[in-house]
Amino acid sequence: MSTHAKRERLLLADLLEAAGPQAPTLCEGWTCRDLAAHVVVRERRPDAAGGLLLKVLKERLDRAMAEYTAKPYEELIRLIRTGPPKLSVYALKQVDEAANAVEFYVHAEDVRRAQPDWSPRALDPVFADALWSRLERLARLTGRRSPVGLVLRRPDGRTAVAHKGVPVVTVTGEPGELTLFCFGRQAAAAVDLEGDREAVSRLTVAELGI
Repeated sequence: MSTHAKRERLLLADLLEAAGPQAPTLCEGWTCRDLAAHVVVRERRPDAAGGLLLKVLKERLDRAMAEYTAKPYEELIRLIRTGPPKLSVYALKQVDEAANAVEFYVHAEDVRRAQPDWSPRALDPVFADALWSRLERLARLTGRRSPVGLVLRRPDGRTAVAHKGVPVVTVTGEPGELTLFCFGRQAAAAVDLEGDREAVSRLTVAELGI
């Protein structure tokens, strides 16, 4: 059975291919070529990918990104579709699902929503619930830098606290939109924000995400 991560991987590859290497993304300063290189480095260069979190490895990450960005775009797309090497931790189905379902969903929307002719994507309820389940576990991590109290709420009323504090801003939306919001794509997320006007303004420009 296909996993959410596998489906989102293939969708991301299709979107990158259709957009072309020079097309913009929601990742500031990155074209689709840069984003494709990032995905490949993250899976195939664990020695460098640690630079995403550790400053001591930042130089190694930069070198790996330069190396892969210089590769033919078609090769990057092929490597994304192929997936990680057999000895990679991401080759394990459970790890792939836990680490990549959200990652690839967010990056797919990074490509889709940066194009002038983009259209909303309706998520199937099973995947929406999977995103919400993941977001519930990650909420406090993604919201740890929020300058205000942050509550996430689905249209059906289910909530998750991403950051304790006052004043409180409640962000309401579908799981996919809340995921984008919490991973730093506030301006692109279709959500409603309720709270003090100044608090809402501060939240919309805050550096959210892992």
